[in-house]
Amino acid sequence: MTYIRELAESIRNEVDVGQIPDDADVLFLLYAVLARTKGAQVTAPDGHDAWAAWKEICGAEHESAVPFEELAEHVQAEDQPFVDAIHRAIAQS
Repeated sequence: MTYIRELAESIRNEVDVGQIPDDADVLFLLYAVLARTKGAQVTAPDGHDAWAAWKEICGAEHESAVPFEELAEHVQAEDQPFVDAIHRAIAQS
């Protein structure tokens, strides 16, 4: 297992199982890259960009695949648990 995969799994383990989308392996790899490049400076807009890239990779259209600032506040809040998981995983490494 690579260091990126290990970090991705650490992030995944910090997220409530009910919040993890199906087939999210690539999403968590993207979160791991964010963690490595931005560290504790990862923000909800960063997490949303990773999610939107994952949706693009999957070829799945979604109404929330727009810039973070265009989302309603309640939709923006959906990215925060993943950002918090990234921060916790970074703190543990």
